[in-house]
Amino acid sequence: MNMKYYRKAACILLSAVMVFVLSFSCTKPVHAVTNESIRQKEEEIAAARQEVDKLKSGLTDVEKIKKELERSKSDLTAYVTQLDTQLSGIQEKIEQYNTLITEKEQQITDTSAELDTAVKQQTDQYEAMKKRIKFMYEKGDTFYLEMLFSSSSLSDLINKADYIEALSQYDRDKLDEYTEITKMVQLCKEELEAEKEVLDEARSVVQTEEANVNSLLKEKEDQLYSVSSDISNKEAAIKEYEQQIADENATIAALEKAVAEEKARLAAENAQARIYNGGMFAWPCPSYTRISDEYGNRMHPILGVQQFHNGLDMAAPAGSAILAAYDGDVVAAAYSGSMGNYIMIDHGSGLYTIYMHCSALYVSQGQTVTKGQNIAAVGSTGRSTGNHLHFGVRLNGSYVSPWNYLG
Repeated sequence: MNMKYYRKAACILLSAVMVFVLSFSCTKPVHAVTNESIRQKEEEIAAARQEVDKLKSGLTDVEKIKKELERSKSDLTAYVTQLDTQLSGIQEKIEQYNTLITEKEQQITDTSAELDTAVKQQTDQYEAMKKRIKFMYEKGDTFYLEMLFSSSSLSDLINKADYIEALSQYDRDKLDEYTEITKMVQLCKEELEAEKEVLDEARSVVQTEEANVNSLLKEKEDQLYSVSSDISNKEAAIKEYEQQIADENATIAALEKAVAEEKARLAAENAQARIYNGGMFAWPCPSYTRISDEYGNRMHPILGVQQFHNGLDMAAPAGSAILAAYDGDVVAAAYSGSMGNYIMIDHGSGLYTIYMHCSALYVSQGQTVTKGQNIAAVGSTGRSTGNHLHFGVRLNGSYVSPWNYLG
């Protein structure tokens, strides 16, 4: 067999190797794994584990709150105000945890997709490496010698020696890449487990905090009934209730007076004041389950006597949406010991709507709202013994039946 034949065979082998290398290069991951991406993944896992610890340590100590409330039971208004402050804090935490749950659900979806991609890259690279190892095993060490012996000149020999070194380095680099991808696959699995642990813990914390809210609401309900029953006679209890309503009316009347003064100023400046156009109201509590108290004379649930009820009580789950009944300007978005968190909206032409006992307020004083806009959440703040919306309508300084405006 002459030298010409060896050179021809070597060229064929060299071409085959080049084709193989090119095909192997095509298996390179779309997103190359680097030391930086591995370090970032490790930091994300550590952050998730810290998040679990933070969730566990951030639970409300409801028994401690109850002990603190004992000191204010002699003053019912102070007691209710302090308890509602605690409830608002817990509700804010629940909202934050629910946001975290949504974020974690999305992160788990993203990490699962990332894991699938990494596993595919690992499998593709493993298969390519097997082909490469099989090729080298079948050709043996003589392959490189034959390649060198087929050189036609010193320059050709040097070029082929450089090629052999580059090919060897390529093999080492691919082995390193495979090692890094394998590590990334393992880290993706660990991150997925860590994120699932955060999700499970967040869901557990929400359940616990919701139970804490219910426990404190029960505490307040018991206290309201207890104080009423402790009053020495029914006449005194009725006077106490009437004073509560008088205080509410005084607060609302003061707000109406401020609005009237502002409208008088606008009129003096020939500016346009808001005018109610006669449209029907949107139902303010779309998640309501029943009307627990009608507008008008009713039997007071605690005092057991006939009293005038100045609005509609709409029983609904805590956190349910409260909607603006009509377009208007927010006159008040505040807290009082009897009304709890409340909103008052001016619809023009002396017409106002009032929304009491909210767990959260989403608008502020001076803001313009539109019919059907989500302005608050159902709750049981203030002098309330259960989750509901107290919805009142006032016209020219007096309460009127909400049914006149509800379609």
